[in-house]
Amino acid sequence: MELSQKTIHEINDLLDKKEVTVTEVTQAVVNRINSVEKATDAYLSLQTEAALETAKTLDSELSKRDKKSPLEGIPYGLKDNMCTKGILTTCASKMLNNFNPPYNAQVYDCLTEAGGILLGKTNLDEFAMGSSTENSAYKVTHNPWNLNKVPGGSSGGSAVAVAADSAYFALGSDTGGSIRQPASFCGVVGMKPTYGLVSRYGLVAFASSLDQIGPFTKDVEDCALVLNAIVGHDAKDSTSLKLAKIDYTQNLQQGVKGLKVGVAKEFFGEGLQPEVRQKLEDAIAIYKALGAEIVDVSFQHLDYALSAYYMISSAEASSNLARYDGIRYGFRAEEYSDLVDLYKKTRSQGFGAEVKRRIMLGTYALSSGYYDAYYKKAMQVRTIIKEDFDQAFAGCDVLLTPTAPTTAFGIGEKTSSPLEMYLTDIYTVPVNIAGIPGVSIPCGLDNSGMPIGMQLLGPILSEETLLKVAWAFENESGLKNLKAPLETEV
Repeated sequence: MELSQKTIHEINDLLDKKEVTVTEVTQAVVNRINSVEKATDAYLSLQTEAALETAKTLDSELSKRDKKSPLEGIPYGLKDNMCTKGILTTCASKMLNNFNPPYNAQVYDCLTEAGGILLGKTNLDEFAMGSSTENSAYKVTHNPWNLNKVPGGSSGGSAVAVAADSAYFALGSDTGGSIRQPASFCGVVGMKPTYGLVSRYGLVAFASSLDQIGPFTKDVEDCALVLNAIVGHDAKDSTSLKLAKIDYTQNLQQGVKGLKVGVAKEFFGEGLQPEVRQKLEDAIAIYKALGAEIVDVSFQHLDYALSAYYMISSAEASSNLARYDGIRYGFRAEEYSDLVDLYKKTRSQGFGAEVKRRIMLGTYALSSGYYDAYYKKAMQVRTIIKEDFDQAFAGCDVLLTPTAPTTAFGIGEKTSSPLEMYLTDIYTVPVNIAGIPGVSIPCGLDNSGMPIGMQLLGPILSEETLLKVAWAFENESGLKNLKAPLETEV
């Protein structure tokens, strides 16, 4: 196995034994990027020269001491909606094509402190609005399992970087499934933590009450390692939770005997691809064999989650994106007659179609006479859905659901139908509405060889349990660090 194909914990073992250097590890991933990036288009910008310089400096330090952190010397990718001082942060939008942030996102500082080595900024749907990474203003990212398929979105670039072995891990942001759905489509592990567990400081806002940063990794143990580095209270984020530090790797191998795994029929309804259903049933059988108790649970209001999500997220997007006016920073239209014309032309030219669609929907929902009928009603539905989850978790420890109703679809297949695209998030958006954690892990392949994701959900702050349950399945099923057949397609 090539160095770039290994997991974080495998690389750590080699570094600890002095069998490889950080420079060799970083060079292996840079070589991999040079080999596959033209085919995948995972990155918007690369920092490979700086990464190699950092690796050489770190090797010099490590010759005099042992590694301080499991992420020290590990190259990674960062979704390009997280601020990096001195490095462009575009949100894949023309509106921010020249934006060089004056500060770092908290998660970037955390990873720098942990010794991680940034390889580059990954592609995404513009301002994280989309489910396929086809809405980027700069490029379309391709799924390494089939280059004619989408990688999912909006964090498609981060998912592809990990799946194609052009990063050992990557960070994404999840507003309604934007980590878990691309993780499912690309055959990697993706986690959306409890809202407030990871600081959002420096994350360019889409929908502030829903956004959450989380990791993409090759296996569950790596997910726990990255989570250890980025979780923590941040005084700069008013929604950041102040909690005692937890080592998420400590109880990974405890097993699931005696745990109750809930299955809700509402997540297995019409529109679920038959192979997805079959692989989830196989997973349920594995959990039974491992000693878990499978229990039936029910949701009364799940049908309203998607509508409520798009109303809330669009309203918050309308508010958050009002700052891009051509005056303070970012793109500005070159020709205009007056101030109003400047606003109009800047926003018309700077934003893509999907972003404009959501701004218009959100502005309408917040306008006088419609606020109570739409936004306020959606917030009431949000409370009801959270109560549904509370009731479900009263009878089980975790929920097992599909991550997405299908495997990855073709590039261009759904771009003409926004509603059809929105429906790909049907199993992920309720999680953000309730603020609970969720993780997607591979549970098999469909008949055409595309990855299938299984979603595990838990009550607020149950990350430790979720990772333990995910690790048990991964270990038993053998579906660990799946390899996309990219070499045969490049």
